[in-house]
Amino acid sequence: KAWIEVNSKVHEFIVGDRSHPQSDEIDAKLKGLSRQMKEDGYLPHLDLVLQPMSDKDKEDALCGHCEKLAIAFGLVSIPRGTIIRVTKNLRVCTDCHNATKIISKIERQEIIVRDAYRIHHFKDGACSC
Repeated sequence: KAWIEVNSKVHEFIVGDRSHPQSDEIDAKLKGLSRQMKEDGYLPHLDLVLQPMSDKDKEDALCGHCEKLAIAFGLVSIPRGTIIRVTKNLRVCTDCHNATKIISKIERQEIIVRDAYRIHHFKDGACSC
């Protein structure tokens, strides 16, 4: 699970979650980011998806990780220039870590993700860890 606070309300995201009222907007943002990230050299870590499925389905599964959903929601909901702060109950996977570095660069946005082990501060394509 991942949480983000927007306008004094905490929003919770679960892997593959489509229950949020802004799911369509979140998905559109993620699709746009995915295209931009690939142009910037991002390659999804398909080996992290252990279920037998096509590479396209694996890529879609990675795109639906809860922290990516929370970050995309933050990007469409929080004024530009405001730090996006996400809390996660587990460790951030390698794919999400790499993706968030690139998202911070593309969007020129500071993103802080607190996972079960550390606080990651993403800025200008780099992480503090």
